[in-house]
Amino acid sequence: MARQSISFTEPNDKWLKSQVENQEYSSKSELVNDLVRQARKQQAQIDWIRTKLEKAEKSGFTNYGKHEILKQSKAVLSG
Repeated sequence: MARQSISFTEPNDKWLKSQVENQEYSSKSELVNDLVRQARKQQAQIDWIRTKLEKAEKSGFTNYGKHEILKQSKAVLSG
């Protein structure tokens, strides 16, 4: 595992410490890794939506109705 040294603003550091003290996480490192995983997943979802939108814009039309498009989007976003 790569080791890093990072600095936090005081409010962020207090929040991180409170999460560990409340036993939500066993360490600040575990919490930061979880936040990074969540951000990566969110970015993947954004990229998927962006790709779909770009494809739709280039094609001009789709055979899917708004309900089907929404259903597909929700399925991808829910993982």
